[in-house]
Amino acid sequence: MRAVLPGQPQAKLQAVCTTRWEGQRLVLLSQSYISGNALVILGGPNDLLQTLYHDGTTNLDAVAIDEATGKIATSSGNVVYIYAPNGRDRGALKWSLLHTRTLEDEESVACTLSWGALEELLVGSCSLRLFETEQQASMIWDRKISSPAKFAYFSYDATLIASTGGYDRLVKIWRRLSFGSDDVRFDSTYLRHPTTVTNLHWRRSHHREQTMENVLYTTCADNKVRVWAPTDPHGLQVLQLWAEIDMVETIQPRDLQPLSPFSDRYAFIIDSRDFSSAAERAVEGVKEGARQNHALEHLIEVANRSPEVCVVLDSKGHMSAWALENVGGKVQDATSVFNIAHVENFRFLFSNLDRVDTNYVQIFNFCDEQPESPFTLLVHHFDGSIEWLEGRVDDVFDPSPRDDRLTSRVLWTGHDGAIKKIVRDASGKALISRTNENEGLIWKQVHSLHGTILTRSSTLNAPEHIHRTCLLEDGDFVVNLHHHSITLWDARSSIAKQLSSCSYNLGERPLCLLLLPDHSSSTRTVHLAAITSKMTGLVWEIRLPSKGPLMTGSEELRQPTLMQYCTLYLDNISDVVFMLPVDPAGSPPVLSGFLDVFAKDVAISYTNDGIVRSWTAKLNPQKSTVDWLETSVIETGIQRPSLASGSSIRKIAVVDSSRNGFTIWDSSSAQLEYEAQYPSQEVVQDLDWSSTPDDQSILAVGFPHKVVILSQMRYDYLNAGAAWAPVREIHIGEATPHPIGDSVWLASGNLVVGTGNQLFVYDKEVDLTDDMTRGLTASIHGHPSRDIFEVVTRLNGPLPVFHPQFLAQCILAGKLALVQKVIVGLYKALKFFVDGDRLDSFVSIPLIEFYSEQPDVEKKERSSYNEDSNDEDSKTVTEALAVALNENLAKTAVPQLTGQEQIHLAGMIECVANAEKHRRSMDGNAMRYLLFFRQYVLRKGHGPSSTGITWREIAWAYHSNSQDILVDLASKQFQGKMLWEHARESGMFMWMTDISALKTQFENIARNEYTKTDEKNPIDCSLYYLALKKKNVLLGLWRMAAWNREQSATQKLLSNDFSDTRWKTAALKNAYALMGKRRFEYAAAFFLLAGNLRDAVNVCTQQMQDLQLAIAVARVYEGDDGLIFHELLEDRVLPQAASEGNRWLATWAFWMLGRRDMAVRVLISPVYTLLESPETLPLQAKSYLANDPALVVLYKQLRDKTLQTLKGASKISPRAEWEFVMQSARVYDRMGCDLLALDIVRNWEFLNLPSELLKSNDGPPDPKKLLRRRSSLVVDDLPSLKPPHEMKSGFGNPPPMVFEEPDANSLLDNFGF
Repeated sequence: MRAVLPGQPQAKLQAVCTTRWEGQRLVLLSQSYISGNALVILGGPNDLLQTLYHDGTTNLDAVAIDEATGKIATSSGNVVYIYAPNGRDRGALKWSLLHTRTLEDEESVACTLSWGALEELLVGSCSLRLFETEQQASMIWDRKISSPAKFAYFSYDATLIASTGGYDRLVKIWRRLSFGSDDVRFDSTYLRHPTTVTNLHWRRSHHREQTMENVLYTTCADNKVRVWAPTDPHGLQVLQLWAEIDMVETIQPRDLQPLSPFSDRYAFIIDSRDFSSAAERAVEGVKEGARQNHALEHLIEVANRSPEVCVVLDSKGHMSAWALENVGGKVQDATSVFNIAHVENFRFLFSNLDRVDTNYVQIFNFCDEQPESPFTLLVHHFDGSIEWLEGRVDDVFDPSPRDDRLTSRVLWTGHDGAIKKIVRDASGKALISRTNENEGLIWKQVHSLHGTILTRSSTLNAPEHIHRTCLLEDGDFVVNLHHHSITLWDARSSIAKQLSSCSYNLGERPLCLLLLPDHSSSTRTVHLAAITSKMTGLVWEIRLPSKGPLMTGSEELRQPTLMQYCTLYLDNISDVVFMLPVDPAGSPPVLSGFLDVFAKDVAISYTNDGIVRSWTAKLNPQKSTVDWLETSVIETGIQRPSLASGSSIRKIAVVDSSRNGFTIWDSSSAQLEYEAQYPSQEVVQDLDWSSTPDDQSILAVGFPHKVVILSQMRYDYLNAGAAWAPVREIHIGEATPHPIGDSVWLASGNLVVGTGNQLFVYDKEVDLTDDMTRGLTASIHGHPSRDIFEVVTRLNGPLPVFHPQFLAQCILAGKLALVQKVIVGLYKALKFFVDGDRLDSFVSIPLIEFYSEQPDVEKKERSSYNEDSNDEDSKTVTEALAVALNENLAKTAVPQLTGQEQIHLAGMIECVANAEKHRRSMDGNAMRYLLFFRQYVLRKGHGPSSTGITWREIAWAYHSNSQDILVDLASKQFQGKMLWEHARESGMFMWMTDISALKTQFENIARNEYTKTDEKNPIDCSLYYLALKKKNVLLGLWRMAAWNREQSATQKLLSNDFSDTRWKTAALKNAYALMGKRRFEYAAAFFLLAGNLRDAVNVCTQQMQDLQLAIAVARVYEGDDGLIFHELLEDRVLPQAASEGNRWLATWAFWMLGRRDMAVRVLISPVYTLLESPETLPLQAKSYLANDPALVVLYKQLRDKTLQTLKGASKISPRAEWEFVMQSARVYDRMGCDLLALDIVRNWEFLNLPSELLKSNDGPPDPKKLLRRRSSLVVDDLPSLKPPHEMKSGFGNPPPMVFEEPDANSLLDNFGF
């Protein structure tokens, strides 16, 4: 935690106390609170241990802590609360309520508390009462006093009590005559003072057991400090006056200006134990070889005499310190009180704020005995703040002029009511926190020796309800929007002043207050807009004064002005629930002067139907209007969203109506990036955006008692990885029971959380040893914690070219030669690599090779591998090189990779080496399939469970001309014993196009299923043989299954003719009976026996959840042109592709249906836009995973392959194709493959339509007219002119194709003649 702002302490004499208990410094603050009271326990400047709330009580009057036991006592009215510490041995120190004691006299107010010996508590009110707290908090002594006690303190050894009332000039000394709860007796004497006693202080020894005379210091309204000691043990008085220090006379300024006799005086006592400890710490802090320090030498000389020190200050910066030696000694000489320092310009008391109330200041001092403990002052200002000051005691009392005597560690201050809203300015360097009572505190970031701290700069109290707030000029000015007016405030002083007001009437309450981007050169004019749910609003112009002194003759404003600029009317969008400004994130916006989609967003709006819109705006000074542009529309499908938040770099988070789930969207592409669901007790109540300097997004999700920080991640299409991940959780329940009110990011990366009346400022550190982040950031070696900006940057940004994700995308993009060059370069780089060396992210490959067009590797006439070649000179990845490189990877930690990524890289290297052997015998698509199939096999069993390769690999193999080789290699992978589960993993029956080869392979599956067990059960192969319509083969297998008890009945049934209706019915009855027994595969076989393919397919898809099996059975049973197969594609496959957003599955299905034009179009357009989809789509359909960048590679292959694909491509507008390419480039960039993004935008060739076709209005262009100078032959696969019947998906189902030989003119056109 960077800092704690615990709230406003009370202006009471016993509102603050501090002590050292069991090696830990504790500071207690009591606070008055709107709904009760709070006791804040701190363990240091920025260490909040606990907040104890007293709900429903009146103000807390006093607080005291027992340094022997750690018990805490507080009082409120006539009730005393006693808390005991628990859990210190477990490292979880907390205080819990032990006793509650109500004073018998209801009119009594316990004004003062003091702990004595043996856990006794002295309570001062109209009486002095002594309580024993060890057992039952029973009262053991009670004595009525003449006036309510103002001070009543035990001496350090608990033998004396000093008490005095308000405005009392007599101090009563109570001497204890007996110890023990049965008989407690005191006698008393008085110490007379000329005027009112304002403070008491007992001398403190190193520990209670130390024998030392009790000495009392009293401060009086006559500006004198009196020292009382037992100089005469036989006298009538317990204490006698030993010395007095005149605070007016002790400060003698050295300048010639006379000192005002009415100047305020302040005094505090440094006990001998603290002064000696401070001197020892100062000596320990001297470095060897340092120059002579006269101030330290003088201080050591004084400390050797073990004096107490009385420090006198005034409000003008003068300080005088007096040593009191041998206090209480029987003999007092002239040297017993001597001056040790007189310092000018000692202005620590009032250096931070223009104090409103400076009449009373309490000063506490201590120096703990730990090494390097500084001398510390706690200054309690009665305007509601406490300052923690630290320094070396020799610097404090150094008589030479200096400004660095004390350093302010923290200024504790804040609200006296619950914080409900925190708003930051655009720069992120200032913020305002608001309460329900319309009180606002303006905070600014200040740089100090201890880092960046948050200090209060101004207080704002508005006379009416504040609806919205906006900060201007780094918090120097504040604009408050009320229900019927808008006000401008000057916050440059400690109390903000209202400068201007402007009333308005919009008819309904405005939803937001927006700061509009200003394109003018003058930064002193700002414009603010308020917009209602009817999308109407007002714009105000504010002219601010220039910074610094005005030049002579300048026409610049001396006073800010606020005036109405124009009215607004946006598009009539109904059902707008909310409109709110975006969180400023990323680099400052570059104002181009144009109103377009490249401008940064200024606001988002959302409706009850879950439609989220982003808006940008531009001032039009010529017309005195504001132009608005809707930059994006997202149909989230989330009904009645309860909360939304957007950032200026196009990220939007939306919370559902239950507040238990939220989604993150990229508004530039309207795609879903993340979805999270939380338990019902965890309610999402706040969303705050930030970003790294290089625009990587960070989101803080606020719950009632914790904040979860999410980091943007690289897209991972190969593993379908999450695009966002939690990197930190902040729990506030340990420090306070109050729920979080609001939170906000500062530009520095600190998160400010408001809870109750307190502000917590959390630092940027992320613990990399935490389970949440260990797997994400294992590439950051040797650092247990890192800056959150650095962590998020490492989780995003460009990948090294040898990263497995970059290599995989290069393979998909057809850059296999480049992949081999990278692997060879990595082999050379790691050959002599040792830990600590720098590894080049590009492995010494020129960057131009990554984005320049490469010649086709497949056409190079060179040997694919040479066993005799030297690995050092090899330009391809041989098996020997792969083995050597993987051995290096096994023993070397690559700095840019995690351990898991290194494992994946080793697997990819092995796959590339394996594929290189077959490179010359297969095409590029077959290589893509083989590489990823081999990678799947290697990862199988080592990662998350997967049912097989994806439809992406199936699509590559489907469009390959080397399928026979792929079938052979896939079969060898399973040792020639391929079962159906293996075939499903390889996707073989989806991508094979030769039906006869398909049936042959399916028969092999049937044979292997039959022989997979020793008993050879014909049930296992029934579905496969019946799909092949080989009932007699199955019957023969049943004849050999004598061991099976179903043999006789099944053999008898199979012997019948199932073309007969009677036996079809019998087969169907058996199928339904097997369905009841949940033997679904066998039931599907009997449906096939009855000739009912549709039901068999339904059983495979619905009961068995095996779409591939259904497709394979349908293809084998009736071929690719079968009616049932087409129904399966239209009714099951395409809707599934639409709901999943799976374009690979959709393009395969359309190609199977003969709709190759649609197969091309679906690569660019979302599937649900081309089908009659249900009204509400699952969120998965809009996931970023639907926009796989490899789609652009397949699109480029297919668009001019046939006339149908050309027809489909011609229906894609140039703008749609441009957006598709740009979206692919953005995805590459988000994946960390920036070089591939550069390659695609640099080398992409658009499908150029002839100008005469673009001008014609006679419908879509004729694809045959597009055949101008194509680079290859184009197949004419257009259907005949006979109109086909319409598919259920809304598209025609073409009849079987007949190849038509293209005419000679078309062929000549293709060859450029």
